[in-house]
Amino acid sequence: MLPRLVSLLALAALAVTAAPADAKPRAGKRLVQFDSCRALVGYATSHVPIAPPAPPSDLPPGVQVGGGARDGEAPVTPTPAAGEDSSQTNVQEAGVDEPDTVKTDGRTIFAIANGTLHAIDARAATPKLLATVALHQSGEPTMLLHRSRLLVVGGGPRGTRFTEIDVSDPARPDVLRIEDVDGTMVDARLTGRTARVVVSSSPKALYGSPAARTRPAGWLPKGTVANVRTGRKVTRRVGCRKVRRPSAYSGSDVLTIYTADMTKGLPAVDVDAVFASAATVYASATSLYVATQRWAGDGANTSIHRFDSADADRTFYAGSGMVSGSLLNQFSLSEDEGILRTASTVGFGPEAESKVTTLAAADGRLVQRGQVGGLGQGERIYAVRFMGDVGYVVTFRETDPLYTVDLSDPANPRVRGELKIPGYSAYLHPLGDDLLLGVGQEATDDGRVQGLQISLFDVSDVARPLRLQQKQLGSRYSQSAVEWDHHAFLWWAPTQLAVLPMDSPTFNGMRGFRVDRENGIVEVGSVTHRDGKWTQPVSRAVVVGDRLFTLSDLGVQASALEGFGDRGWVAFPQPEEIPPPPCCRPMPVEPDGGAGGAPR
Repeated sequence: MLPRLVSLLALAALAVTAAPADAKPRAGKRLVQFDSCRALVGYATSHVPIAPPAPPSDLPPGVQVGGGARDGEAPVTPTPAAGEDSSQTNVQEAGVDEPDTVKTDGRTIFAIANGTLHAIDARAATPKLLATVALHQSGEPTMLLHRSRLLVVGGGPRGTRFTEIDVSDPARPDVLRIEDVDGTMVDARLTGRTARVVVSSSPKALYGSPAARTRPAGWLPKGTVANVRTGRKVTRRVGCRKVRRPSAYSGSDVLTIYTADMTKGLPAVDVDAVFASAATVYASATSLYVATQRWAGDGANTSIHRFDSADADRTFYAGSGMVSGSLLNQFSLSEDEGILRTASTVGFGPEAESKVTTLAAADGRLVQRGQVGGLGQGERIYAVRFMGDVGYVVTFRETDPLYTVDLSDPANPRVRGELKIPGYSAYLHPLGDDLLLGVGQEATDDGRVQGLQISLFDVSDVARPLRLQQKQLGSRYSQSAVEWDHHAFLWWAPTQLAVLPMDSPTFNGMRGFRVDRENGIVEVGSVTHRDGKWTQPVSRAVVVGDRLFTLSDLGVQASALEGFGDRGWVAFPQPEEIPPPPCCRPMPVEPDGGAGGAPR
């Protein structure tokens, strides 16, 4: 119920500060780079109020309240596939991996549960727990996997902790280095061997002594890298000339992009920072976009900053733009052949409408190429998916219009089709064969939600989208994590299998469906994890070979792909049974250094 509560709070906030539907964004301007620490401190002290904001809450480190729920492209080596007979994390863009609590190399499943990393042999006749490592990270840690190296990102004593683990021998995971940085992770991406992590931080000068306002150290985030093998620590701060600012003051937060080479490990090989907050991260093969919503006198606008990530060893700022309204999530952004497509909702209540806007790089800015508005008058966006030259936008208040937007001419986007049906989809997944699967909520004609549903759409004719079949799952109070976290969804194309978690008063577990054009949506089976007589939430599903592996905090259940018959169970040890890793013994601290790498 927490995601629904967050959504209601967000809507309440919008009701207070909603912008008029005709609010227009100012033209995006390039960020300005500081040429000295003196200039940076001067900017910060002259713009940031002297009176400090309210102190941080008692939330644990890494937990954040608020926010949202690339000229000349060089060839990029795609993220190595887990294997022809094993699945990967469900991501937005092929070849651009996203952090998640479960990863597999096609032999071993690496899963984070109860703040602990577990390695499971998925190829054994009966799945076997190989190793367990305590991470000592708060919040909900996630990870990226490149070959034999894991990068786990979660909460830490300073805000965010990166943990580098060698898993070349899955039975003996080796914690190599730990980096603690100021701020909270917003999101991360992995392209080829390069991981980029976006962190948002509040300068210490906001809460420290008056003297802190006069020093660069009061405004810039820092990080400490600990080499677990040698016991050596090195602390380094982001350099002043690595920081940029908007042409107009946009807040005191600092967003920092840490670029790490997964073949070399920590620390980051490149760091870039901006005096701005960060809410949404989207990445293509050669670009990283960071967006943030800003309320001004003329309404709500979203600033979008593009960073070129074509170079595996560095990330550099490329330009900024702005669109009117607010974004739903990362799927509200999509890059195609150098054109950024966005979907935003402007205003609130009866005055709300949604727009699709195209932006192109020009003179170091993201400039509007085209726009089509008038989508969902009086409604807001619930789901977006851009695929090739078509954008699919779902808005909702009482009914669910599924709009199809023709983007073949970026200068003249136009709505080609509209399908009005009860309820809405909160997540859209392409199945191939011109089919689209929607996961969301059924609703009455007056907009009252009735419980979890999945819908199969035929989008072969852009002008006439059709719903081929709808299946309601459970009662009015049923829901799925897929509605707010696409990583919870599994589509296994070889057998046309869709698997999603479900939470309802009568069922808590995973359900699987065979989905195709000829037969529609046919249920295959279900899996539950039980602790005594109680079922526990099941968060992820992974395919390895001919088995489906479902994961919860209790352990891993292996099931047959056909029928979901029992193929073995692995229980996870409880956190108190796991000894701490050697990373957490006291280590000497070396003096602060400048921007750059740290000894390995």
